[in-house]
Amino acid sequence: MGRHSDKAREALLDAAEELFARHGVDAVSNRRITEHAGTANHSAIAYHFGDRDELVRALLSRHLEEMNRRREQMMAVLAPDAGLRDILACMILPWIDYLATRSVPSWHARFLFQVRTIPSMAEVLATSAGRSPEVEALIQRMQAELSHLPPQVVSGRSTVLGPMVLGICAGYEERIQNGEEEPNWTAVGYFFIDSCTGMLSAPVTSPQDYLTFPPAPYLL
Repeated sequence: MGRHSDKAREALLDAAEELFARHGVDAVSNRRITEHAGTANHSAIAYHFGDRDELVRALLSRHLEEMNRRREQMMAVLAPDAGLRDILACMILPWIDYLATRSVPSWHARFLFQVRTIPSMAEVLATSAGRSPEVEALIQRMQAELSHLPPQVVSGRSTVLGPMVLGICAGYEERIQNGEEEPNWTAVGYFFIDSCTGMLSAPVTSPQDYLTFPPAPYLL
């Protein structure tokens, strides 16, 4: 693909991410995306991505390589006997570090939050949010650290944490854009590490009274 075509594709991805974050995936037409990207070719999305679902998949996978590289670096110095908190840091911080590098306004957290909450995107998420080997290894280590808890409790708590993290990051991203917050993503990241560690490892006071959920795709 030529340089001009690459730039056109990136412009479409930028435009789609912003519009999806602001208005929701279902509320934005392909024509509106192409116009926002500054192209008069209203078939540009079909040319570069095929259809709407493939456009969303491209947005979901757009920066995974960068985040996985950061995660690999962290895992390379992760001690064999690392505890739950350090394991969660390897899962959470690469995404937070990525958000910290985005220019203002950024739309990535709000885009992911929109996608996660829209029923029409469930199949796209299920078929595109594959876990990297690094994430799989971290999940196995996390489960080993929590082996004293019922597996259903760990699964339910993990599923609750995803929307919580995305929702808080989406709101924080918006407040930064509105000038209501001075960006400090590092503090946000360590807040999540502490909170998730506490929630996942909390004692189970009523073993037969817990919520179970279908497994959710890993988006961070």
